[in-house]
Amino acid sequence: MNIDLSQLFNGRELKDETPPQPPSTSSQFLHFRIEKRRGKYVTLVGTFQGDTKELLKSLKKELATGGTIRGEYLEFQGDIRDRLKTALQKRGFKFRK
Repeated sequence: MNIDLSQLFNGRELKDETPPQPPSTSSQFLHFRIEKRRGKYVTLVGTFQGDTKELLKSLKKELATGGTIRGEYLEFQGDIRDRLKTALQKRGFKFRK
């Protein structure tokens, strides 16, 4: 039984790619910043090093809020400092005093 792999994967090549690594929690100290934009609050937390896409996705889902990546910071809609700090502490992040 011969299987044509090009038909199985719609002509796409298989690549040996390592998935992006989430940010390391042990070497980073995070700090929060609250800004007011157009009458609404946004919460900035950072600075993150490494791939933060998956972290942002899981935090947005857990906290039920919108967010985006702005440089080395994660930006969330609303003043959610307490809930965000708790969620990040569960993941092993440390904070500056």
